[in-house]
Amino acid sequence: MTTLKETPSQTVGPYFAYGLCPQQYDFDLKSLFTGTLAEREAAGEHVTLVGQVFDGNGEAIGDAMLEVSQVDSEGRYPQSREDVAKTGFRGFARFGTGTDPHKRFIIETVKPGRASPEEAPHLNVILTMRGMLLHTFTRVYFDDEAAANDKDPVLASVPAERRATLIAKREERGGKVVYRFDIHMQGPNETVFFDL
Repeated sequence: MTTLKETPSQTVGPYFAYGLCPQQYDFDLKSLFTGTLAEREAAGEHVTLVGQVFDGNGEAIGDAMLEVSQVDSEGRYPQSREDVAKTGFRGFARFGTGTDPHKRFIIETVKPGRASPEEAPHLNVILTMRGMLLHTFTRVYFDDEAAANDKDPVLASVPAERRATLIAKREERGGKVVYRFDIHMQGPNETVFFDL
């Protein structure tokens, strides 16, 4: 059976699947970034972030693209290509949900440290998808960092009843640490998005 590729009418301009994550969609171009934010040799606790993006009807979205950035386990961003080559930590990943049979995003990384004493460990997420002319910004915090989360000024700015939409749940699967984090674009569990 022939697998058909996306056409321009199925993507958000400027055709992000083709231009930003082509290998994931089997195009004959090399992706600059993948879902791997930290290589095996990177220092820190290696974790996987897994989730889905849901529309207002609760359906998983198969044409969303996430860009994730974070500090390393010591709380630092990479400063140069040499730094990335030496440490195995990129600080940035990109993943298209249409590349997974279950319409998931899967980010391989290390658990971040604190970028500053008042901030809790977190991931920064930019989301682009169909029907959106502008991307959205959100954060992912960790449920096993409750004390740090309580002191984080950004999380504290979110109404208490909505903070759970920014918290990833820790699980252990086959000896690996996996954090589950779903993004809801609308509805009663709508994820908090930030106006930057």
